[in-house]
Amino acid sequence: MFVDMPEADLPLYRSSQTDPGDFDAFWTTTLQQARDAASSPTLTRVETGLTTIDTYDVTFSGFAGQPVKAWLRLPSGARAPLPTVVEYVGYGGGRGHVHENLMWASAGFAHLLMDTRGQGSAWSTGDTPDPDGSGPQFPGMMTRGIDSRETYYYRRLITDGVRALETARELEMTDAARTVITGGSQGGGITVAVAGLVPDVAAAAPYVPFLCDFRRATVITDNDPYKEIGRYLAVHRDKVESVHEVLSYFDGVNFARRATAPTLFSASLMDPTCPPSTVYGAFNEWQGDKRMSLWQYNGHEGGGPLDRQYALEFFREVLG
Repeated sequence: MFVDMPEADLPLYRSSQTDPGDFDAFWTTTLQQARDAASSPTLTRVETGLTTIDTYDVTFSGFAGQPVKAWLRLPSGARAPLPTVVEYVGYGGGRGHVHENLMWASAGFAHLLMDTRGQGSAWSTGDTPDPDGSGPQFPGMMTRGIDSRETYYYRRLITDGVRALETARELEMTDAARTVITGGSQGGGITVAVAGLVPDVAAAAPYVPFLCDFRRATVITDNDPYKEIGRYLAVHRDKVESVHEVLSYFDGVNFARRATAPTLFSASLMDPTCPPSTVYGAFNEWQGDKRMSLWQYNGHEGGGPLDRQYALEFFREVLG
């Protein structure tokens, strides 16, 4: 059922989220430190038994130079340079099994699917640890290291996302100028963040994105993962303002204010996990050409296969 604002009000909604004064400086420093600590990626061919797709096990340097896993899939026999899709994974998932996620390579793209540090045990497997510790947290990832912007989990994961894009652009088989980004839910939130941090990304397709409009999201839904923050603050009653100050450095609304790439969003009117107003909070701030697929009778599954179909059509249109 509808639990958020009416459909007609969504294009008019403006988030109350504000930019921290040193937002850009914080991210410039964070990303430069990761680049300075980086080493060359390693690619190992994996025998999958598939005849139409070549698969490589990738390790690249993410936050602070820490190793992050990925799958690189290529159309078998394709010639470089290929248009490239970098994809980020939803909450609790990892890069998955070697035979999963074959659509993009089947459509003629190079496809780098980034693993998710410290996750990969809820619904798909992962292979990347999160070696940084943190203070007290509610179970899950949303409050890991939330006492400061320097230690917050999503500082590391978003940096991994930027470095995945940069790594993909450096590979022999890829076309740096035709590299796009996508993902759903948490993966959509990372897509929004990376688009705000990398001004020349060719296009972005976040569907039902998470990590947007924290101030509103944490008080209009009882669903996890946002509820993890609410449960944490119900115990740490004196930290409400300090937690939201930290979260402002990781909010999709603030990243969207810096994003200029063509984009295709999606949102669902019956989504209790990422309510549509929180998605529009980022969408309405996006500075580049933008489109929205709004699903009236869906929850957090969004458009499902249609989100991916529309993203494929959108990327082909943008990239030529």
